[in-house]
Amino acid sequence: MARPAGPAGHYGERPRPRRWRSPSSPAGFSPEWRKESSVTSQALLAARALSSASSDTLDSVCADKGQQPGIACRLAWDILHNRSAAELVKVWLAQPASAVLRIVFVLLIAILIRVAAHRLINKITARVAQGGGNGKADAVLLGERRRQRAKALGSILRNAASVLIFGIAAVTIAGDLGLNLAPVLASAGVLGLAIGFGAQSLVRDFLSGIFMLLEDQYGVGDVINAGDATGTVEAVSLRVTRLRDVNGVVWHVRNGTINRIGNESQGWARAVVDFPVAYDQDLPEVRQTMKDTADQMWTEPRWHDVIMEEPEVWGVESVSSDAVVMRLVARTLPLRQWEVAREMRERLKNALASASVRGEPVAAAIGAGTAARAGAEAHAPDLFEG
Repeated sequence: MARPAGPAGHYGERPRPRRWRSPSSPAGFSPEWRKESSVTSQALLAARALSSASSDTLDSVCADKGQQPGIACRLAWDILHNRSAAELVKVWLAQPASAVLRIVFVLLIAILIRVAAHRLINKITARVAQGGGNGKADAVLLGERRRQRAKALGSILRNAASVLIFGIAAVTIAGDLGLNLAPVLASAGVLGLAIGFGAQSLVRDFLSGIFMLLEDQYGVGDVINAGDATGTVEAVSLRVTRLRDVNGVVWHVRNGTINRIGNESQGWARAVVDFPVAYDQDLPEVRQTMKDTADQMWTEPRWHDVIMEEPEVWGVESVSSDAVVMRLVARTLPLRQWEVAREMRERLKNALASASVRGEPVAAAIGAGTAARAGAEAHAPDLFEG
């Protein structure tokens, strides 16, 4: 059976679909129409971007979490009216500059507080150092000692104030930079506890040094007896005390290991002179001669300020088979007792020699507590002979 002919009259051909044409488009899609279409699309995109940009405001671009817009971001927005430029200025210029300014401000405040604290500490220590005792002797005694102690305490207080002030400043800066301080402080507490248990001797040294200075046990220039070492203190720190003995040996003693201290420089000292005379001498005459010699030395201008009180003759200190030891004492300024004792011995020797009092060397002195035992030892050979 024959198929019907197509629209064109040809047998077996199917009809072609018809294309839709825009009423405004010319036939055949000419290049002019394509050019006009691209320009139109660009204009539409620009209009859309403009409409979206017009919805941005200063607060939506520059303000964060209800805060006021920053100066730099506000200036960029007023000049460019561009969201990207304003955000660039805010992130890369305004925020770093603000952080730097905050750090500089905190450091400046810390430095000013530190200067004020140091001036206050210096004023207090200077007032303490200038405080004198009642009378000329007390002023001479305590003047240098007060200055030494005030200097040491002032140094410790200044260091402690600096550490405290700059520590608070460091914590404040870390908080401004956005660091979470809770883990840092917790770690610092655990670390401090571990150091406290692991370095107990170090902590004991520091605590002993602090109490030593606060209680004014000794200071630079004092002569102390620290048990194994005796000498003049050359330096005092919170951990170690450095002293030099009479032979020139330098000793470094940890403050935590000092269980007892004998200070020969605080307050006053005493010159003790033990002078032996012959066993058969008139002791009242010897006592009077020693007293007159000591009083004459005390009245001299050179020694009147060094010897604080009138010297005293205490009398017989010990007795041996050949000599009697007479004791004379004089209260002196700290660290001047040895000088006074040497001068006193020389004067006593010359005065007793002029008074025809024979001096005798003492080979074995007998004290009051050992007299009975010495007598028993002296008669022991007689018992064996009998």
